[in-house]
Amino acid sequence: MKATPVIAVFDVGKTNKKLFLFDEQYKIVFERSARFLETVDEDGDPCENLESLRLSIFDSLREVFKNPEFEIKSINFATYGASFVYIDEHGNPLAPLYNYLKEYPEALKDQFYNTYGGTEVFSNLTASPVLGSLNSGMQLYRIKYEKPELFAKIKYALHLPQYLSYLISGEAYSDITSIGCHTNLWDFTKNDYHEWVRKEGIDDKLAPIVPSDSVFPAAFPGNNYAVGPGFHDSSAALVPYLVNFHEPFILLSTGTWCISLNPFNSTPLTAEELENDCLCYLQYEGKPVKASRLFAGYEHEQQVKRIAAHFGTDVIAYRSVPFDAKIIEELQRRDKVADLEGHPSTGLKESPFGNRNLNDYATDVMAYHQLILDLVNQQYISTNRVLQGTTVKRIFVDGGFSKNAIFMNLLAAAFPDLEVFAAYMAQATAVGAALAIHKSWNTKPLPNDIVELKYYAGGTVLH
Repeated sequence: MKATPVIAVFDVGKTNKKLFLFDEQYKIVFERSARFLETVDEDGDPCENLESLRLSIFDSLREVFKNPEFEIKSINFATYGASFVYIDEHGNPLAPLYNYLKEYPEALKDQFYNTYGGTEVFSNLTASPVLGSLNSGMQLYRIKYEKPELFAKIKYALHLPQYLSYLISGEAYSDITSIGCHTNLWDFTKNDYHEWVRKEGIDDKLAPIVPSDSVFPAAFPGNNYAVGPGFHDSSAALVPYLVNFHEPFILLSTGTWCISLNPFNSTPLTAEELENDCLCYLQYEGKPVKASRLFAGYEHEQQVKRIAAHFGTDVIAYRSVPFDAKIIEELQRRDKVADLEGHPSTGLKESPFGNRNLNDYATDVMAYHQLILDLVNQQYISTNRVLQGTTVKRIFVDGGFSKNAIFMNLLAAAFPDLEVFAAYMAQATAVGAALAIHKSWNTKPLPNDIVELKYYAGGTVLH
């Protein structure tokens, strides 16, 4: 039996680590997942178990290399961002993989922003809201001032996708999709590192930048597969849409965060946009992608628990609640009356639903419709921030909310002038990392049916 040519992609999230094998049509032919217990850093803060992750990569590859059904032609990686692995001249990690949620010292933060123009000016140039450790460049700045001995030993600081690539290729490189993701490192006005990177000697610790579609030979003799440089996961998820659709669109990627990504908006971020959780990514071709974020998935999860507890139901019951336009009309009528009585709805900082009295709803289904209505009203504001002034005519929604009929119907009603689609694609992040290095392993044309769409008409539900 002839072995199937495949590409292997590691998709490393905070909780799940997955390996996928895709055939030449980008269909999944093998899948393996693993979960790891976290460890702690020297301060007792939780962090990724780097050694476990490294061993898992090699174990997974050994397993598929031994399988005669598959012939691995290429390997790539997509992982969460804002995380550095610090290696010495021999490639050995020197420190824990610090958690991007680790608290950042206020005094050091003030020192940084006071030196480099203040938060507003600096954030504007780097398209990076002030996020502490989530601005990964700030992690290097912290090491320089708090742990100078460690800083001196660092040969390279590699973002996590590039470290995993390094494990297989032995080549240390930086990738623009990781650098361009709210890191504080990149000056979007100059399309180069911000001046502070050179002034502080950080540039010496950053590996050379290579194009995202580059590939390198494997470090192990006798193997002829190619190794990609790795991808930041948000940028990887956008690739299948950029490959399949050429008319301007917004991708609303829904999960814990609902991120509106507009690859057709390159206008500079305003101070107001930065204050309201807008940022810029760099897509794999190096162009800016304006994005806005909303913590809607997390809020949905918390409020569904509250509804279930109040009504004595199971949270599973809310996975497939059908859309009821009559309930929405009643809820909107109520809210108009409430607004007239001087109870304006909240903005994006907190969900209006969290302040609602569940005794006001006759049924759990009515309460759940109110929750989704509140979330969509916030999503309308968030998505509009990156939509304005562009020629976008379509919104693609992928992830958890794409399967929620109430959310999709209300979103379509909120944007009556746009075509709103639920987009279904198995493992968009992994597929994106595979598509980016298509030429390295696949002689067949790019498939044009990777994304399955379901259209939602705007209807008559009012915003």
